[in-house]
Amino acid sequence: MAETEFEKWQGRYSAPGYLFGTAPNAFLAAQAHLLPKQGTALAIADGEGRNGVFLAERGLDVTSVDFSPEGQAKARILARERGVALDVVQADMTRWDWQPEAFDVVAAIFVQFADPAQRAVMFDGIKRTLKPGGLLLLEGYGLKQLEYATGGPRHRDHLYTSDLLEEAFGDFASLDIREHDSLIKEGEHHVGMSALVDLVGRK
Repeated sequence: MAETEFEKWQGRYSAPGYLFGTAPNAFLAAQAHLLPKQGTALAIADGEGRNGVFLAERGLDVTSVDFSPEGQAKARILARERGVALDVVQADMTRWDWQPEAFDVVAAIFVQFADPAQRAVMFDGIKRTLKPGGLLLLEGYGLKQLEYATGGPRHRDHLYTSDLLEEAFGDFASLDIREHDSLIKEGEHHVGMSALVDLVGRK
């Protein structure tokens, strides 16, 4: 029987240490100057909590959502060690109840477990749950990542292109999308030259 996505991540997160490290994603950290001084933030598929904890350290009230209890146990420990509060919610982002205009910031970092249909549901949810003027920070792997094979999904239709993101979020008040190849090192599973797509958008 094929391993389910849930079983895969439970297994990965049950190993000692932090799969992608405890430092925030480099793209997210680089946008710190755009974050509001206070407000609400949603960290999607936040795993072991490195990005949610970073947002909490910036003074935001953070909801960290993931479907893996193993990952979330580590997220709680990391938040406690860093001295911040994190509202940890177990949920499948493809079936989550996206509350309208609930968040000032949404962080979607390497959320590429979703097939195109699931991704459309998530992207619609992101747009709905952001407040007017709210900030979306999104990073994922581009098509060339299949050649680099330094992390991320192995399915072409799970990867991002500028056109795909432009179509999804083109109605935002502002949108900046950048494709680039960069060397990254985030824990054990995101290491090496990578094809990345970054999005900074404001609803």
